[in-house]
Amino acid sequence: MDATASAHAAALWVGLHLILLLVLSLMVVRQRRLHGVVLGDADIPKLVQAVRAFGNATEYVPAGLVAIAVLAMVGAPPMVVHLSGLLLLAGRVSHAVGLSRSGGASILRSAGVILTWLAYILGGVALIFYAIP
Repeated sequence: MDATASAHAAALWVGLHLILLLVLSLMVVRQRRLHGVVLGDADIPKLVQAVRAFGNATEYVPAGLVAIAVLAMVGAPPMVVHLSGLLLLAGRVSHAVGLSRSGGASILRSAGVILTWLAYILGGVALIFYAIP
């Protein structure tokens, strides 16, 4: 396998996820400034939603990025790296949009969770496959 192509694929998805985390962080800052909240969420629904959207992404994205990076390191085909990255990003964006629109259950939040779990399953199974000599 072309390790360079896999590394480039991983770089793309790591970069896109970092931008996602930055955008979600800026949404928290915007809500804090809008409501004059320095610490915590002051039980303001829009601020709570922004904090949770960022927090949830920071809970799921790092492990997904580790899987993507290790897939590239072990020489997984770029398509596997791209599919893992796409599923994770689509899941996290979907979940964040759904959570930003409503604090309750929503189709976007559910789709986000499912896509994220599919990225985890794909990454996990592929890593186990590449771990077997």
